[in-house]
Amino acid sequence: MSTIQAQPLPRPGTRGTTPLRPTSLRTWHEPPGAAVRGTVVVLVGRGETAEVYERFGRRLAADAYRVVAVGEDHPTPHAVAELLAPLPAPHVVVGTDVGALAAVRVARAGHVDAVVLAGLPTSAGVQGLMWQAELDARTACTSHQRVLGQAARSSLFADVTAIVALDLTRPDDAPLDVPVLALHGAADRISPAEQAVAAYRTLGARHVALVADGRHDVLNDAAHRSVAATVVQFLERVRQGRDLPVLVDDVAAAPQPVGHA
Repeated sequence: MSTIQAQPLPRPGTRGTTPLRPTSLRTWHEPPGAAVRGTVVVLVGRGETAEVYERFGRRLAADAYRVVAVGEDHPTPHAVAELLAPLPAPHVVVGTDVGALAAVRVARAGHVDAVVLAGLPTSAGVQGLMWQAELDARTACTSHQRVLGQAARSSLFADVTAIVALDLTRPDDAPLDVPVLALHGAADRISPAEQAVAAYRTLGARHVALVADGRHDVLNDAAHRSVAATVVQFLERVRQGRDLPVLVDDVAAAPQPVGHA
């Protein structure tokens, strides 16, 4: 079983940046003896800590990916690039809630090979819920609700300045220049799927996975196993190149060759 530990940071470069605090980072390693297949950096959402992604991190690490969760608000692209620099490629950033916006900024700076966006915030959803109502809007998974109660720093709505009111569907928001996988809960009331899916398409997502009955914390919601499997399949395709070649093809509906018995 992989272990969880703080990940030391490389020394800051010459450019001005706010370095990531080592105490805010958590790393899940590939199984002993396994060749690491790449690095996944998880940028957390509002009020979350790295510990919230324990289950997600362990699951990806079991498939031999190095996973580092950054439990800080608004990490800069340069700080994330410094974190990734010594780690095994390919480099993929997973962003959830406002972490998805940070992941977009990192991708625009050219520091990653691919991006996974989950629960991208929009201005259309509910705002200012009480804690129990917020837990219900975020996840139907009782285990994840307990984790949030123990490991979250605050409510999503604790800091009104952090509530996102951006329209990511504007024409000047050009598609990202790296492969993008988007994951969103079909029943997300905090960031309604219709607006979020439009934003994902504008950002150039080649694959937009809408999770049936999924709520806002889609990486940790009731379908977390299927969601993690979708992420791993994307990571495997990223390893093959930017064109994301299909590795497993369902040919059940394909026409059979003439003369096939």
